[in-house]
Amino acid sequence: MADVNRGNRPLSPHLSIYRPQLTSVSSIMVRITGIASLGLALLVVWWLLAAATSAGSFAVIDGLLRSWFGSLVLLGATWALWYHMLGRLRHVIWDFGYLVQVEVSNKMGLGMFIGATVLTAITALVV
Repeated sequence: MADVNRGNRPLSPHLSIYRPQLTSVSSIMVRITGIASLGLALLVVWWLLAAATSAGSFAVIDGLLRSWFGSLVLLGATWALWYHMLGRLRHVIWDFGYLVQVEVSNKMGLGMFIGATVLTAITALVV
């Protein structure tokens, strides 16, 4: 085994002293919205299975989705889908080697939040 002197090496920054950057927050949000999209898919499957099962079970899930709480959940799910799509698009652009400068990456992260919000508002107005 190698003789490793652990006492002279610097420690990694801890989360309590590390200031999150917009690019790291937007990257974490892409992962969170991906998980939220899975939840939305399960909700759609529940709705479809209830429609195929009986009128009573369909009335339960349809009533839930048409309530104010269901509308709020669907609005949040719409934002999550748009945000996740924009995040994947950003990574495709980066995979081609474009727009990888720090200043541009920060602007793209902010653009994802703004873009998802604007696209959600447009979706809510159209639908």
